Amino acid sequence: MKKLRLILSFLGMIVLSLVGCGSGSNEADGKIVLSITVWNYEQAPEFQALFQAYEDFNPDVTFDVIDISADNYAEKLTTMLASEDTTDLLTMKNITDYSNFALRGQLVDMTEFVNSLDKEAYGDALEHLKTDEDQYFAIPYRTDFWALYYNKDLFDENGIDYPENLTWEEYRDIAKILTSGTGGDKVYGAHQHVWRSIVQGVAAAQTGGDQLGGNYEFLKDYYETILAMQAEGSIMDFGTILSSNTSYRSQFELQKTAMMPMGSWYLAELLDVDFNWGIAPLPQITKENEIITMGLPTSLAINKHSFQVEEAEKFIEYVTGEEGAKVLASIGIVPAIRNDEITNLYFNVAGMPDDDLSKRAFNPDVIESEVPLDKRTPTADQILGEEHELIMILDQSVDEGIKQMNERIAKELN
Repeated sequence: MKKLRLILSFLGMIVLSLVGCGSGSNEADGKIVLSITVWNYEQAPEFQALFQAYEDFNPDVTFDVIDISADNYAEKLTTMLASEDTTDLLTMKNITDYSNFALRGQLVDMTEFVNSLDKEAYGDALEHLKTDEDQYFAIPYRTDFWALYYNKDLFDENGIDYPENLTWEEYRDIAKILTSGTGGDKVYGAHQHVWRSIVQGVAAAQTGGDQLGGNYEFLKDYYETILAMQAEGSIMDFGTILSSNTSYRSQFELQKTAMMPMGSWYLAELLDVDFNWGIAPLPQITKENEIITMGLPTSLAINKHSFQVEEAEKFIEYVTGEEGAKVLASIGIVPAIRNDEITNLYFNVAGMPDDDLSKRAFNPDVIESEVPLDKRTPTADQILGEEHELIMILDQSVDEGIKQMNERIAKELN
């Protein structure tokens, strides 16, 4: 009996120990351990740089990094949060994921925290994370936006001025001039990748169109311009990009295209190329417009079931503030906070173009959200993406595609 009591006592201690591990008393070698989800950790220098900088700033903290494949990130986080996992910090990869988790009540409300910040320092980024109830459930640490990448050498060879202030029609005209060669030797004047946002998101940003509103006439001019370029052969055929799985990176880095609308995340990946390149503002409807583009913040949120909310907030305060912004800028990542000091730091990165046009493109007047923060966004994304593909592979006309979008969105969303 005595032996049995000893066994039961020992088992009881094990149970209490396990309960303690789940209670948030998370320490290792006397340090606080913050657990955080990221994607593709080894290929994403921003995470390593930020964690190291914070550990140097606060030696009492270390990190338990939960590395998830980028392709499965949203699905994995959905499963974790549904099971009331207690991981402290969650990196929000995009607005759609953030919208899902925030509107389900799975993230800590950070509205009070946001209201203590200098909101103007974040430009449009904080607004992209505000819910209809004026609440915030994450803070942006980086904000990517779309610009026009261009190959300076190809412009110089053709005696064409750099694309400083283009309309979409001028973009089309220059792309025709810069197109040369045939077959495997062909160089396209521009590359329009297959994502729907390159047409639909840009059109919504520059016209004020509503991607959830059920009236998509604002897309017509944009589709007609891009389809005309496809017919003229100045951009690669949409179906060919899909069937050959053509990478936008290979097109630009192998100098197979002279211009390419793309997100600012791509800047850091071009630092070692062996030709001259730069960025310019995205083409606009008219020359008189402000520089209006689209973009998305990457943000940090706190799991509602975390036991270390206070420590997690301290980390977010550092990473999303000026010190974190300087760390990101120094490795070529675009931070959410930008000022003259941070911009200069960014353009001093080896290999980064530092001409005035690139610096102008780095500070657009308006960055509209690439997708709306709304629980209906995932459904709309699927519908609009399907119709986008049918238009671009010429299975339906622009008018028919817009008609289908109007009808499907009205039926399935509104």
